Amino acid sequence: MSLKAVIFDFGGVLVRTRSQQLRSAWEQRLGLRPGEASELIFGGEYGRAAQHGWISDAEHWAYIQRRLGLDDATLAQFRRDFFAEDGIDTDLLAYIDRLRSGYRIGLLSNATAGARRFFTASGIADHFDVITISGEEGVMKPDERIYRIAVGRLNVTLNEAIFVDDFSENVVAARTLGMMGVHFTDPQQARRELMILTGVE
Repeated sequence: MSLKAVIFDFGGVLVRTRSQQLRSAWEQRLGLRPGEASELIFGGEYGRAAQHGWISDAEHWAYIQRRLGLDDATLAQFRRDFFAEDGIDTDLLAYIDRLRSGYRIGLLSNATAGARRFFTASGIADHFDVITISGEEGVMKPDERIYRIAVGRLNVTLNEAIFVDDFSENVVAARTLGMMGVHFTDPQQARRELMILTGVE
């Protein structure tokens, strides 16, 4: 069956952290081990609960504030600095726009329910036909249900879609369902593989 859609992950693919310097500085200041700030925000019981939509963004950050013992102003600065080195790959977005001339394009992200506001306000949403967010669906990658939701909203079947993600387990899960998978390691590699699969340069 012919390919009709390409679905992209967000974090680690379309947005990537250019430097860990600010995060590392906060970890040292707060007595955290390397990488622990990211684990608090994205992992653990509360991080996964937020990405499932079981708790709100506000509840998630209130937990982090309690866990780190921060006042309101320091928490706000921590949040700003944590994401300050994240950058959107505008070249990849331009390539996605070219793909849209022949394919349906989706975004599939393990993120909190509040992510849609960011996608809309930042203009990210303008580049996609459909956006599927784990925090709105109550299920996260690599659970097969969220892939089925994403392809269903694009009105294609699983074997008509390509999935791009930086986590190998998420790509493996997609392939198990019959999707084509591209494991993103860097933008040049991903675009080369997508060019071969789609014919779009």
